[in-house]
Amino acid sequence: MKTTYGLLFLALLSGVPGLCAQKQPLAYVNMMVGTTGEHRTEYGGTTPAVSEPFGMTQWCAATRLNGISRTMYHYEDDRLIGFMATHQPAIWMGDYGFMTLMPQTGTLKITPEARGAKLDHTAERATPYAYGVSYNDGGAGSIGVEFTATSRCSFFRIAYPAGEKALLFLEAGREKEGGSIEIDPENNEIRICNRERHDSHLGPRLCNLKGCYVLRFSQPFAASGTWKGTTVNKDGRYECGSSVGGYVEFAPGTECVEIRIGSSFIDFGQATENLSREIPAGESFAAVRSRVRDRWARSLEKVTLKGASEEDMHNFYTAFFRTLQYPREFSEYGRYYSAFDDKIHDGTSYNAYSLWDTFRAQHPWLLLVAPERIGGMISALVQMYREGGWIPKWPNPSYTNIMIGTHGDAVIADAYVNGYRDYDVEEAYRAIRKNAFTPPDNDEQYRWGDRHFWNGCYEARGGLTNYLRQGFVASDKANESVARTLEFALDDYCIARMAEGLGHTEDARLLMRRAQNYRNLYDPETGFFRARRSDGAWDRGDEGFTEGANWTYRFCVMQDPEGMIELMGGREAFMRELDRNFDEGHYRHDNEPGHHYVYLYNHCGRLDKTQRRIPGILRDNYKNRPDGLSGNDDCGQMSAWYLFSSLGFYPLTPASGEYALGIPRFSEATLELPNGKRLTVKARGLHRTETLTRVLFNGRELETPFIKVRDILGGGTLEFLPAKTDK
Repeated sequence: MKTTYGLLFLALLSGVPGLCAQKQPLAYVNMMVGTTGEHRTEYGGTTPAVSEPFGMTQWCAATRLNGISRTMYHYEDDRLIGFMATHQPAIWMGDYGFMTLMPQTGTLKITPEARGAKLDHTAERATPYAYGVSYNDGGAGSIGVEFTATSRCSFFRIAYPAGEKALLFLEAGREKEGGSIEIDPENNEIRICNRERHDSHLGPRLCNLKGCYVLRFSQPFAASGTWKGTTVNKDGRYECGSSVGGYVEFAPGTECVEIRIGSSFIDFGQATENLSREIPAGESFAAVRSRVRDRWARSLEKVTLKGASEEDMHNFYTAFFRTLQYPREFSEYGRYYSAFDDKIHDGTSYNAYSLWDTFRAQHPWLLLVAPERIGGMISALVQMYREGGWIPKWPNPSYTNIMIGTHGDAVIADAYVNGYRDYDVEEAYRAIRKNAFTPPDNDEQYRWGDRHFWNGCYEARGGLTNYLRQGFVASDKANESVARTLEFALDDYCIARMAEGLGHTEDARLLMRRAQNYRNLYDPETGFFRARRSDGAWDRGDEGFTEGANWTYRFCVMQDPEGMIELMGGREAFMRELDRNFDEGHYRHDNEPGHHYVYLYNHCGRLDKTQRRIPGILRDNYKNRPDGLSGNDDCGQMSAWYLFSSLGFYPLTPASGEYALGIPRFSEATLELPNGKRLTVKARGLHRTETLTRVLFNGRELETPFIKVRDILGGGTLEFLPAKTDK
């Protein structure tokens, strides 16, 4: 029996389907892409975390203590310090309601330095549905760990070496709010509660926020205890506070332990219910693992490719996987904890919206591949407005005052314009309208800024008072004034588009006029958008931008490209400057404000220029290796750009109802769409020419390099061909 389990574990590690030479889409997902890079934080920022699509709680190997700007896993680390239940959505954000466990042998090792074990990447096997690794923590043999995870639960299998004392380290809380642990050896059960929230200084106090975990073991406890700091209580059954946890020792000769873990943001009772629903007591590890694998496989099989290289297959399906992680589920079978009023509600909820990034391509991508979730995701944003007063800019899980603009406006309006209505449409409109017309409390008392410290009020559109008064945010009134003005104008356009559809004509007229406010900061002498002071005078040329400088925002006007082109001297002058943006190295694909820039050539009638540049951007910024992303994936935005751009179309302007055309990367791709529809994209002569500027949809040649979103959603064949030549 002992030998059989050890062989079984090794077989599971070596036989993970996701890494075999199979040709199903799931086989091409490389979980390590984006887990390292040259800069401390400016890399992919991804982790090999396991859960179901849009899972509430992810489970991940930990190589370091995580925190704001620091994920728990980094590929270049050489020490393993445990396995975490985590809710950290991106490297810039913190974690909350987490816990850590680590199988050990010999003696209990508590601190990260003491418990760190040598990590050998050749002993790792990582897929979206399971992770496995073997390591030695100082004993005579190696420990093998494999886990799989559903949306709210996980299932661990641990193989201890023969003849070694088998231990399990558990961490309930580190610092600040800390946590608690309660050990019930009679029932082979442990309960952990974690109240920590790394971003707590950026949002309101949440007395009821907690991550609750119920752990059930397949083997009895030979001994157990708690620890606080580095002091161990061998008789401890309960401990709480900062730097607390516990441990379990199993009977001599124990070589196989299974742990089923349920998580909840509501209470232990709900964690238990989640566990009984998602990992029933009679279901085997293999069955759970297979079920989670099938869910990922079905999701990724919505797109099939022909004519793709091995590298492209890995890049495409890895990107596809990343877009199916966020926003994450936050409800638990008809109930959810709200981090906006600190109460429990009935309904469906989601969280982790990186809206400054994801309104561009990630959310439009989900309209195509996850239509059944759109109503719940929009409803969740509306609920946040109802319970907290505003739609957040970056919920994690509550307000964080991160980034600028209110791009929930764009996400909601884009869904509405493209026909998604499975939510309270009028309340959704009221929520985004408030962003446009109501300044935050004490707006003129603060200059605002990224991660503005929570002072009892939410930032919303910081500087809106000045924007409404002058038509721009003045640089002597608020930080990042140029970027604020330009992004407010974009959001005004999106709200106006929804207002048009709902018949709010006066709102639509006013907001569409405000969408032109970008013109107020254009300096014709320099050809750049520039900061202006409240007296109208120009400020310094490098003043007023977010995550960049004047080139970063030079072509940012998504809502009115034609007007921007006219402002900059017409099509030829505009294209010359756009060429400079790319040719002189001003374009940074790792920075989201420029993600639509290559598609602006379409508005000059030059699809060929768009098509010539896209392959290089794909080649230079996406690679099948741990440092394969040039910048933070930001909850799927970098990945969604790759997916759209490799299929041949892109959502340049939110809420416009159209895509800009590009050039497919594959000779043929098929996308399964909502309501049983199917889109086939074909590219004739793809590898024999740089451009395919003649585009047909269902046999009809398109007159402009754009196509309506609803046409794509209706299915059919989108075909790219070389231009006709005169004979």
